[in-house]
Amino acid sequence: LKFRRLLEKHQLGERLFAEVGRVLQASGMKLASGTIVDATLIAAPSSTKNKQQARDPEMHQTRKGKQWYFGMKLHIGVDSQSGLAHSAVVTPANVHDKHPLPKLLHGQEQRLYGDSAYASQKALIRDKAPKARDFTNQRTRRAGEVDEVARGKNRNKSKIRARVEHVFAVVKRLWGFTKVRYRGLAKNANRAFVALALTNIYLSRRRLMAQVR
Repeated sequence: LKFRRLLEKHQLGERLFAEVGRVLQASGMKLASGTIVDATLIAAPSSTKNKQQARDPEMHQTRKGKQWYFGMKLHIGVDSQSGLAHSAVVTPANVHDKHPLPKLLHGQEQRLYGDSAYASQKALIRDKAPKARDFTNQRTRRAGEVDEVARGKNRNKSKIRARVEHVFAVVKRLWGFTKVRYRGLAKNANRAFVALALTNIYLSRRRLMAQVR
């Protein structure tokens, strides 16, 4: 408990995430020329049966498909070659994926991958990563017609974009971060950064062990 409070007080989760990134890069896992961006929902209790008799005011609801969710979003930028997360932003669930986009780029990208939520954001991309080409998935249905060429291109992009799901899978399934544990964004963001730091170590374990041998 004391360690957790220390992490939160000094925002050490984000610093730990950055330091793990530096160590891994020093070990030879350099950032490549591509970044994959994506976001995932982390649920928060929507019940008002608590001491405050209210939902967490820093969490919000959003609709995905036909279902409503309450909580926060974890936005990440993942290196397209190594599959490791190099940046992250935590927001309420109702913040559109495009808004944290500039903070997810390191600026030297030549390619940017993402789902259709990031389509038509060339200005945001250009401002932070002027050399990056937009490889985000484009919408394939216009005026009721399906563009099969665009759909085929999206399939090819998605083969690379799928690497971001490996990060989310470890964060949620291995570290159990499917629901928030605390009230407020700051405490949960701290937990998210720690989870991502551990995820990068976990995903790099074979390469790190090979160097030890």
